Amino acid sequence: MAESTIITGQFVRISQTPASVGERFLALIIDYILIGFLYSTAALLVSLRLPTGFTLIFFLAVVYLPVLFYSFLCETFNHGQSPGKKLMNIRVVKADGSTPSISSYLLRWLLFPIDLPVTGGLGLLVILLTKNSQRLGDLAAGTMVIKEKNYRKIHVSLDEFDYLTKNYHPVYPQAADLSLEQVNVITRALESGEKDRARCITQLAKKVQELLSVTPQDGSQEKFLQTVLRDYQYYALEEI
Repeated sequence: MAESTIITGQFVRISQTPASVGERFLALIIDYILIGFLYSTAALLVSLRLPTGFTLIFFLAVVYLPVLFYSFLCETFNHGQSPGKKLMNIRVVKADGSTPSISSYLLRWLLFPIDLPVTGGLGLLVILLTKNSQRLGDLAAGTMVIKEKNYRKIHVSLDEFDYLTKNYHPVYPQAADLSLEQVNVITRALESGEKDRARCITQLAKKVQELLSVTPQDGSQEKFLQTVLRDYQYYALEEI
């Protein structure tokens, strides 16, 4: 599955990879095993021959209703994860990377019978055909199931990219390999107003040159760092 990258209205870049059909299927099997265990435990308790009225109320309140609303309750109160999804490191999120609302979880739950039992697996076909591996319930609720370990949020300010023109050509392609923390160090050094600013910039420029294995195309260390920063921002935008 290809990783998708989006920017939210709060200027947060989110990278997320849709969960595969196999991962979702295994998570479903794990959940059904847990449901089966719950039923078995309930049957054992009922076999104790409790009073008829109490037995019925107990079965409805403790067994039937939690099983009926199993996925809805788990995803709502466990941040988009049922026990099966938790073990498979996948979870439900909105297509824009935000946390689904209760109504979104409810809509996914209501349409689950149409995705699998009623239509004989139509949801599986839809998962295979859609870009973000979404079943009908996901499409209706605006959600998707993603791989938890590949879910990343990076706060970025779009104001930083204003001066990059459409015809901008990066000078140092290696700048794309910089981490966000390294870019923050360069930014703080360039914005610093301390007395030893020139010395810090010179030392930092040498470290960046060694890290990226590049040779500045002009003699100004400060201009070199500015160019590296612009190049990084160019590639960051290109991935969005």
